[in-house]
Amino acid sequence: MIKLSNVNKTYEKAIVLKNCSMTMDRGEFAFITGPSGAGKSTLLKLLYCSEKIDGGHISVDEWILSKLKKRTIPFFRRNIGVVFQDFKLLFNKSVFENVALSLRIHHMDSKEIMERVKSILKEVKLMHKSDIFPQFLSGGEQQRVVIARAMVSQPMLLLADEPTGNLDSDNTRSIMRLFREINTKGTTVLIATHNEDLYYGSGRRVFHLNNKHIEKEIVG
Repeated sequence: MIKLSNVNKTYEKAIVLKNCSMTMDRGEFAFITGPSGAGKSTLLKLLYCSEKIDGGHISVDEWILSKLKKRTIPFFRRNIGVVFQDFKLLFNKSVFENVALSLRIHHMDSKEIMERVKSILKEVKLMHKSDIFPQFLSGGEQQRVVIARAMVSQPMLLLADEPTGNLDSDNTRSIMRLFREINTKGTTVLIATHNEDLYYGSGRRVFHLNNKHIEKEIVG
């Protein structure tokens, strides 16, 4: 599903990743952890093609990312859901419109958009707030909107970058439960976090990113 082999990434002569390698199977739920600045967010950006590698190999399913042409990247991204720590919601659009936006960009039929958005909002328990604007939601509710937006296109892979970093313990448990439910339905889930409480006792693989590469792998 995911394969990184000897990946290198440099920003303005600063080496962020060097000879970084890891693999994940389809349907797996795993974590990337490491100290601040270790390159966790960069690794996710490489998987999402918002950054390009400087060397090595990355593939996601049948896609070889280094060979993707610029015009092909939007089609690849339809298979990927991304959850950001800072939400990146549009405050001039309702919850429903935030979730529907990617489907509208892809010119999906209005009826199907309605059905998909309603279905995912029910899953994240926000259907009753579909007409509310994000600034009037709690932090946990905003994060659930972000997850709904990431999942509405039914991606094969969900990437989450510090998804609970701004949430209290109750909302953190709620969000992690939602990720597990998403995974049981077949979506591969990869979460980047520095919070060991998220993976401790999870029984999931944990990749430790340090010194610019995957230094070790454990079971949480």
